Amino acid sequence: MDVNAREEIREGNITRQVEQQTAKIPSINWLALAVGSMGISFVTEIFFKRRALGNFFGLWAPSLLLIGVYNKLVKLEANMERSLLH
Repeated sequence: MDVNAREEIREGNITRQVEQQTAKIPSINWLALAVGSMGISFVTEIFFKRRALGNFFGLWAPSLLLIGVYNKLVKLEANMERSLLH
C-alpha cells in the first residue's frame, strides 16, 4: 500500500487517543494482568468455593491478552510507518 492510499485511511480522534494512551503501557503488563486474573480466578474457586466469581475473574484473561496483542500491533504499525517516512 503506497503512502497516498494510507493517507485516505484515517482513524477517528477517539481511536487515536486510545491507541496513544495504551501504547504507553508495556506489553508485558497486559500479560501480567491476564496471568493475575487467572490466579485470582484459581484462588477464588479453590479456596473460597465461589465458582461463579472465579469464572468472572477467569474470563478477563482472554480480553486482556487480546488488548495486549492489539497494543503490540499498533506499536508495530507505528514503527513501520515511521521507518517508511524516513
